[in-house]
Amino acid sequence: MNSFDIQHQGFTDHFAKANPQFLKSIFGTDDLMPLWIADMDFQVAPTITKELQRLVDRSIFAYEFNAREVFKAIANWNHKRHGLSLNPKSFIQVSGVLTGIGLLIRELSDEGDGIMVQTPVYHQFFKIIKTANREVVANPLKIVDGKYEMDFDDIEQKFSSKKVKAMILCNPHNPVGRVWNREELKTLVQLANTYNVTIISDEIHSDIIYSGTNFNSIVSIDLENHIAVIGSPAKTFGMQSISNGYLYIPNNDKHQKVKHTIESLYLDHGNAFSTFATLTAYTKGGEWLDELLAYLEKTKNWIQSFVSKELPQIAIHDPEGTYQMWMDFSGLQLSEEKLKELIFKKAKLGLTPGEWFGSGHTQYMRINIASPLSKIQKAFRQLKSAVNEGI
Repeated sequence: MNSFDIQHQGFTDHFAKANPQFLKSIFGTDDLMPLWIADMDFQVAPTITKELQRLVDRSIFAYEFNAREVFKAIANWNHKRHGLSLNPKSFIQVSGVLTGIGLLIRELSDEGDGIMVQTPVYHQFFKIIKTANREVVANPLKIVDGKYEMDFDDIEQKFSSKKVKAMILCNPHNPVGRVWNREELKTLVQLANTYNVTIISDEIHSDIIYSGTNFNSIVSIDLENHIAVIGSPAKTFGMQSISNGYLYIPNNDKHQKVKHTIESLYLDHGNAFSTFATLTAYTKGGEWLDELLAYLEKTKNWIQSFVSKELPQIAIHDPEGTYQMWMDFSGLQLSEEKLKELIFKKAKLGLTPGEWFGSGHTQYMRINIASPLSKIQKAFRQLKSAVNEGI
């Protein structure tokens, strides 16, 4: 049996996705299969577990930092996996990806300034912007021939207002699964440079890329003006609760400014568990990741086939990256409340509500597919039964 097929029994109520209080507050019930948070139901690579066990067995946890080796490992990994030539000295460690983005927003803009996001998009971006007393400027993605694309006319119109100081780019995009190609990124960078807007590129899903698609980092397009949140093993290796975040800032002036702020707040200190787990992931985790990607692709293809045959009323945007799938339920012709009742109460599935990702998406939901295939198959069969009964 493939290790990814194993349904582990070690999940506890302390995991956010299975916490009964969370489930009841979001879905109105805790009697459902939680497939909403973007983390994996798989055990981490054995090499990571072995390294963590080594640290535990020492029973000594003195001060221990090794960020330079981590930066080298991230640079080497991205060179091997994505052909990127990164300078290890251009990295800055932060306590988490969202912490890094929040700091960058404050460094790159003033209160009242606009920060652009491309909706539908990861819901925590809205919180980061609003709590910094900045204004969310939405650039809605458009669907062309069934595929999400950037609306460059809208971007230029809003950039030209001079109100937008920074833009959070999600690449690969959560939740729609697009991996932006070089031409799209080139056009975006040209506009940003013309109107003096800094792009903050959240690339946390950059290693979860499916066949036929190549990942392109913002730093492969522009090495001076923009910033990539390029290094975090969280999504790639299932290390959400023990990972740091890593900013890649090639521009020396911006790098020194951001580094000074982070150091002044002592936010650049990791811990031994996150440090050595990250080193192990990026130096010894390649084979495990290749197996994971093959498994996820098999799961993704099974879902597409099942839905097209058994649930033609539902449309799924085939992701080029991430282990999320963006589902369009508008073909069922249900009200927002009736749709939630169907999914949460009848199908007993905890999917992320579409309105979290921006207004106008009440007929959409996001599903996390990083679970054993048998569990995903059970989920979609429950969905089919609920839809048939509902109709």
